[in-house]
Amino acid sequence: MTRRLAQVAQKVGVSEATVSRVLNGKPGVSEATRQSVLSALDVLGYERPTQLRGERARLVGLVLPELQNPIFPAFAEVIGGALAQQGLTPVLCTQTKGGVSEADYVELLLQQQVSGVVFAGGLYAQAEAPHAHYRRLAERNIPVVLINAAIERLGFPRVSCDDAVAVEQAWRHLTSLGHRRIGLILGPDDHQPSRRKLATARALAAAAGGELPEEHVVRAMFSLEGGQAAAGRLLERGVTGVVCASDPLALGAVRAARRRGLAVPGEVSVVGYDDSAFMNCTAPPLTTVRQPIEAMGRAAVDLLCAQIQGGAVPLEELLFEPELVVRGSTGQPRPEAGERGDSGVR
Repeated sequence: MTRRLAQVAQKVGVSEATVSRVLNGKPGVSEATRQSVLSALDVLGYERPTQLRGERARLVGLVLPELQNPIFPAFAEVIGGALAQQGLTPVLCTQTKGGVSEADYVELLLQQQVSGVVFAGGLYAQAEAPHAHYRRLAERNIPVVLINAAIERLGFPRVSCDDAVAVEQAWRHLTSLGHRRIGLILGPDDHQPSRRKLATARALAAAAGGELPEEHVVRAMFSLEGGQAAAGRLLERGVTGVVCASDPLALGAVRAARRRGLAVPGEVSVVGYDDSAFMNCTAPPLTTVRQPIEAMGRAAVDLLCAQIQGGAVPLEELLFEPELVVRGSTGQPRPEAGERGDSGVR
């Protein structure tokens, strides 16, 4: 007991006597201090006293699919800071191959009596993935917010970057430079953001008087290696402009071009998506479509806190507009005969 008091007191920055008063339900402690002590108990893995177990912890699960893509640590930083301002403590749950699954994390968070959960990229974006753990959260009335496009039937508030606008910005940028053979590197077939991007690209091709060839659309895992393999196939098919569904995919496309002896942007132009950390430091600096991470993260926390406080929130998706950031990975294609005569759609 003494060791527990000392650890919790050190974690919160209060005296052991204050911790004891909270654990024994004594008066004379501010509500903010009380909540901090209870959160420290949860974080340190101690059980709450019996009379306090009915209260939901001031913890919020933040579930991410990975940390290798810099966009996810960026979201974690924004969301974590916004939660802290509301007196909430984020619990970071990151999936790894062969490790703890998203469903397992949900069970762990439920055991910790979390106040809510924010998902930034997850199985909710894939139509054919298992979704039973989301239903568990709904059945327990746990406040949840999803960041980026999700399947429709889950019934949680959603905060998304507008995938249609993102592809339109990238596509029009490449066509304005003179590219006619444009390819896409997207996620899996059932991935909602990728579906939206593809639908927009097809509409843009149709508006130009043709259609997007199927061989100009390649699916890949969201990684540099996946982008490299996918871009290799596109380059074999004569594509000169590549629109990617993430920055790591785009960096893989740049690598694929270089390994074929093709200059970027002289012979191949590449556009990423996210504008994650250090994309202005790559060689060449990456042209990409920036997600408004700060605005999206804060909106997600606002929606979560409104639910925690018992308020009603809109279930309609909140769409945030991205911004094209032009750097050195895009330029005019070389005026070869095939490029002059090919419309890029048919």
